[in-house]
Amino acid sequence: MSEDIQPKLGKPTSLMKRILIYAGISFIAFLIGFVPMWLKARGYSSELTIARRELSLARLENTLASATIDARRGDYEPARQAVSNFFTSLREADKGADSALTDSQRQNIQPLFAGRDEIITLLARSDPASADRLADLYATYRKVMSG
Repeated sequence: MSEDIQPKLGKPTSLMKRILIYAGISFIAFLIGFVPMWLKARGYSSELTIARRELSLARLENTLASATIDARRGDYEPARQAVSNFFTSLREADKGADSALTDSQRQNIQPLFAGRDEIITLLARSDPASADRLADLYATYRKVMSG
């Protein structure tokens, strides 16, 4: 009678085997679906990073072009604000490991900052010469970014 009371722990039952097999098959099926999606997500993430970098640089160029056009039209205050925003954004784009600029671009944009105060002062004084200075700055910026 004492033999009947003790449970048999030696071999797993066929029900337990089936549950383990189904769990293993489910896990493998999950991995088969998960791994390709994870790889795609990683690829899209890198594409998104590149697109954000390009957008940041395009916005910088657009801001500078807008300032140049405003100065040509004689709207010096909006041009001054746009140039100020351009230099601030360019300084932020140049910072850190997440920089939107390559190493060669970083080195070549440093001379652009040299004329910053002069251009902003010319625009604040509503000097027509500021339009030519902005046009030169824009041409230099495009050359640096394309090269």
